[in-house]
Amino acid sequence: MAAAAPLLDRARALWAELAGVPVQFGSAGDERVLVSPASRWCPPSWCGFVRMGSAALVTVPDRRTALRVSEATHGLPPEALVDPARLSLPLREVLGPAALFYADRNTFLPSHPSHEGAGVEQHPDAARALGPLLARVDRADADESALADIDSPAFCLSSGGELVAAAGYEVWPGPAAHLSVLVAPDLRRRGLARTVASAAVAHALDAGLLAQWRARPIPSQRVARALGFQELGAQLSVRI
Repeated sequence: MAAAAPLLDRARALWAELAGVPVQFGSAGDERVLVSPASRWCPPSWCGFVRMGSAALVTVPDRRTALRVSEATHGLPPEALVDPARLSLPLREVLGPAALFYADRNTFLPSHPSHEGAGVEQHPDAARALGPLLARVDRADADESALADIDSPAFCLSSGGELVAAAGYEVWPGPAAHLSVLVAPDLRRRGLARTVASAAVAHALDAGLLAQWRARPIPSQRVARALGFQELGAQLSVRI
């Protein structure tokens, strides 16, 4: 698609900066595996796999691990590098894979809220504003949303005096806005996620940031697509 080319360039530049060493998407064979203890693609001492478009790279913590990963991934196509089932490695822990979506002003489709979704409020003190919603969901939902990590204002919807949906973003190097969205469990599938996320994305784009949406759950991916985000890659982290 025509809009994906500049987006892909910006997304690759973002992940290149996070790698901690010089990287170039499109490398082949053993050159795809990079020793980078400072990589931000994964937790410390883990291996980070990132596919951007038709190319994938891996960051590993040391040379010994690089040899193991190079042997295990030799000949695999890029899409296989973010599929744990296709990695011939002794995986102790796995995070992902998660799809990576991006939007800029050319692709963004703002949400036009229904009456129920009207009235998004912007709160500069995100930690204070989000406490009641984070307390309302289970730990897994809160962790998946990463809403506690945002450094943008919080974009919130309330109903009956209670916070029911919120979104915001964390600024990543690049620069990019890493989106976070959370809706109260009993009020999902009503378009509230799209409404609060749309407000957060608009704020990020006004700040000149690339909007990034990382999602594993299918409903989250649907919201991203509805807002005009383009799926350009995937990310996987493993501990071997």
